[in-house]
Amino acid sequence: MLRTHAHKNVLEFSKNLDIPLINGLTDLSHPCQIMSDVMTFEELKGSIKNKKIAWLGDGNNVVYSLIEAAVQFEFQLSIACPKGYEPNKKILQWAKKNKGDIFITKNPLEASNSADCVMTDKWISMGDKINKNKKKKALKPYQINEKIMKSANKDAIFMHCLPANRGEEVTDEVMDGKQSVVWLEALNRIHVQKSIIQWCLK
Repeated sequence: MLRTHAHKNVLEFSKNLDIPLINGLTDLSHPCQIMSDVMTFEELKGSIKNKKIAWLGDGNNVVYSLIEAAVQFEFQLSIACPKGYEPNKKILQWAKKNKGDIFITKNPLEASNSADCVMTDKWISMGDKINKNKKKKALKPYQINEKIMKSANKDAIFMHCLPANRGEEVTDEVMDGKQSVVWLEALNRIHVQKSIIQWCLK
């Protein structure tokens, strides 16, 4: 398993290994996290197929893998992010080619409207070499708060891959609220990692 910054490191290792390589996280993608999220959703709400998942915030590595999952598991994905923080163009092109149901907007309420699950991540990722204050200001309207959760379905759940910056991307009310499933989501990472290893060993 390789958890690294540059995605090219994973590609380089994979070319030179004759054993499976698990992508633990790169600056481009985070597939193990999304497998945990899909597992958590289905454990609580049944099949994720044809459900609406809303992502608010930065179009980062987690979103990249979430887009891949939307195609693989056939769910609707609505992404709200400010200009300059959109998801990777190549993954969006790939999703379109593979008939993924992906919707991009700058309006957070449009994305969260009637969603079955609302997701977000830290605004400043590990290794971000950017103007942090500028980024936080741009992402402030995309905070997950009670207004956002009320626009989603009544039984919608909230997910965050953790750790969270309370008061920034999510409020305490949502983080500690009845709709939050972040701790189960974190626990399920253990089960997903074990399953991935078992699959590789087969």
